[in-house]
Amino acid sequence: MADETIQLTEAVEPAGRFRIYIGASAGVGKTVAMLDEGKRRAERGSDVVVGFVEPHERPYTAAAIGDLEVLARKKVAYHGSVFEEMDTAAVIARHPDVALIDELAHTNVPEEGAHEKRWEDVLEILDAGISVISTVNVQHIESIADAVEQMTGARVRERVPDWVVRRADQLELIDSSPEQLRRRMAHGNIYPPDKVPDALNNFFSTDNLTALRELTLRFVADEVDEHLIERLAARHQRQIWDVTERIMVAVDATEGTGGVMRRAARLAARVKGDLYVVHVTSSESSRRDDARLSELRRLASALGAEWREIEGDDTARALMEYALTHQITQVVLGSSRRSRLEELTRGSIVSKVIRLASDCDVDVHVIARREPRALANRASED
Repeated sequence: MADETIQLTEAVEPAGRFRIYIGASAGVGKTVAMLDEGKRRAERGSDVVVGFVEPHERPYTAAAIGDLEVLARKKVAYHGSVFEEMDTAAVIARHPDVALIDELAHTNVPEEGAHEKRWEDVLEILDAGISVISTVNVQHIESIADAVEQMTGARVRERVPDWVVRRADQLELIDSSPEQLRRRMAHGNIYPPDKVPDALNNFFSTDNLTALRELTLRFVADEVDEHLIERLAARHQRQIWDVTERIMVAVDATEGTGGVMRRAARLAARVKGDLYVVHVTSSESSRRDDARLSELRRLASALGAEWREIEGDDTARALMEYALTHQITQVVLGSSRRSRLEELTRGSIVSKVIRLASDCDVDVHVIARREPRALANRASED
């Protein structure tokens, strides 16, 4: 019966210490989802407090707080006005199991000794041993903010470093269609009525919301993909899972390699998979190849592929080790240019990769290398 026994730690893993709800824009429901999760954990016996939640005068959001304990905010005087901010010291002193902290990208009112950004407060709370559930809009992520500014024409002043978001143990998407968001906006469920017409005609236009949603889906998908690879590498080192297609094309300085890369890019596009261009350096590598490899590196960038250089004197084995650790599902090789004598004395890299790949359920495509000169001669003959 031992093989049939399911360990609870494997079947149901505990919720991560740092969880972020991410959405395409205001109004998708991130804060309500965070509060609902807080109430669920409280019902299961966790000590949960609201460190900071901003309802923005939305009745539904305010009602979602329910019976959760809300910590008092601190008042900060600035330029003749008084503002309310999260009391980080009070959260740490209270030391709950879980703190709900809205708007990760928020900029704090300047105060001596205080952090400039709320995400810095969150890191301090996490370091104190308190789990945190937070929220963020995709436009506030540093690597995405500039693209959003160009796309929408709206300045993104508050930003969160990518590494902070990637530190989250769990990143959960709260999705909503552009049409649904625009209806919520028109009904006054997101912004006050006087701001609705301007929002619908600008930031909340259908085109902007569609693009923001796409950016959010891609970011979350990339995060899930990275976590999946890490888990599979740790638990299933010699097994490929066909969750999504990942194409690896092996390259060297041989003439015609650019054509092989382009064929691999077309293959990746057809199966909607990621493309990795991998070059193996060894003790036999020559500096004469540097210029050619630089051209291939530029081509990889133009094709939207990731360039990787790895070391290994056994090229075939190095390629397959990379394929296994990065969950590569298909390998693309250029046909061998070695003479029959070289293959007999030194072995065929292509043949060895095919043999190794067959043991790991990885598909291999061997592409003919078409030299530009040969194509030019053929065209002139025609």
